Amino acid sequence: MMAFLSLNAQKSYQIGLLKYNGGGDWYANPTALPNLINFVNRNLSAEIEDEPVTVDVGSQEIFNYPFVHMTGHGNVVFSSQEAQNLRNYLLAGGFLHASDNYGMNPYFRLAIKSVFPDEELVEIPFSHPIFHQNYDFKNGLPKIHEHDNLAPKGYGIFHKGRLVVFYDFECDLSDGWEDAPVHNDPDEKRKLALQMGANILQYVFSF
Repeated sequence: MMAFLSLNAQKSYQIGLLKYNGGGDWYANPTALPNLINFVNRNLSAEIEDEPVTVDVGSQEIFNYPFVHMTGHGNVVFSSQEAQNLRNYLLAGGFLHASDNYGMNPYFRLAIKSVFPDEELVEIPFSHPIFHQNYDFKNGLPKIHEHDNLAPKGYGIFHKGRLVVFYDFECDLSDGWEDAPVHNDPDEKRKLALQMGANILQYVFSF
């Protein structure tokens, strides 16, 4: 098991896209992470590898990537081995960002409960540093897509005071990272989504 003790000393990073079972489309938004990486490298002088790596939730390879992202519209299932592996990864210093692409919410909540059965997803206050990195989001997550006329919310799981899981809900953050023609989002919406994504990465990597 790898602990990420020297994370801030690294000059370059690579991030992972989490592949999970259950039938949900873990592969949704294929242009999202490359676009976010490009934005962060250009605007924050980061050195993240251009392409993310697909990593299975139950694989030991996950320990090579201090940040993993997951998204989708449907079912998410973690086996007991996968849940334990993800738990070990997060307790070792890893970070999971989950983005509900609309429809994933009930399944993700059940799956993450298998990872942290004694913890609850709690709403992240607007004062939390993840909203106040290079870009300032005084009112929390930006609203990228409208579905149910609900405010976007950021939820998290903390371990010993450290945020280990960040979950954006009613936001569609990763949709906003996609190539412009995919969803026809206004430039301003895409900019806000990329800036918030940059904040998440900056919070994790401290570049």
